[in-house]
Amino acid sequence: MKDFAIIEVGSTNTKTHVYRDNSLVYENTTTIKFKKHYLEENKLNIDDLDLLMSVIKKAYDYTKNVNIYGCSIFRSLKEKELNEVNNLIFNKFNIKLQVVSQEDEALYTALGCYGNIDYNGKICVFIGGGGSIELIFVENKEVINKIYFDFGVVKITSKFESLKEDIAHCTFEEVYKYIDSLVGEIKESAELLILAGGDHLFWYESAKYKLLQNSLYDAKEQPYMLTSEMCDEYDRKTISRSLDEIRYNTTNSAWFDDVRSMKVITNLISHKINAKYTIPTKIGMEQGIKNKLTQK
Repeated sequence: MKDFAIIEVGSTNTKTHVYRDNSLVYENTTTIKFKKHYLEENKLNIDDLDLLMSVIKKAYDYTKNVNIYGCSIFRSLKEKELNEVNNLIFNKFNIKLQVVSQEDEALYTALGCYGNIDYNGKICVFIGGGGSIELIFVENKEVINKIYFDFGVVKITSKFESLKEDIAHCTFEEVYKYIDSLVGEIKESAELLILAGGDHLFWYESAKYKLLQNSLYDAKEQPYMLTSEMCDEYDRKTISRSLDEIRYNTTNSAWFDDVRSMKVITNLISHKINAKYTIPTKIGMEQGIKNKLTQK
């Protein structure tokens, strides 16, 4: 396949990757809060759909071979609603949105994390989004367990709305305790936690937190690591420091609305599974889909 585009439409972020001759020529993440606005209005927001059209058009300018996949919120749409979205997309671009199951989304993403690394220990791949969380446990490149949660950062930020403000008016402990009540007991453990399903590296880069070079294995898309002690220090700081100072130096300020929720979630999961190290990545389902498309 000479050139193609992959667009992942999630509950909060829509990610675009365009390939030409198997090389990445365009990459973008656009914050479109489908889940949040759907919960508020009980329907898809027209402005969100317009923004999605602009994202598709940008990819379409590169290639007419656009593959678009709907995750999370799109899995729960009524058939009529999904048909309306597809009619809109098809009439403009002659393509159809494919709804990906939670299972496939998780396994595609996890494979992108563990498929090409040389690591013998037990791994947990964390896949977090606006509306769901998946944990994929891997040992010797084999999936040994899967745990799915039907909540994501939108639920947490909706309960603790000050998390998206410059200064949060809730404590780390309050948010942690609430998420703990949703997660419950996790019997699996893993010494390594890989964060995927979103641009986790973008947070650390924007917040200017120091990361260690990944000394556990060599992987181009997984260059950094944190110890459990570093995670505790940084994640607690996320609640207390000014969010505006971080977000206003970027081009996607809305992305940061749910970042505090995400960091408390990942912190709790790391403790639940007794992880010694955390690897932040921006690996998504796209890597697994890319392999599927190029093998056709």
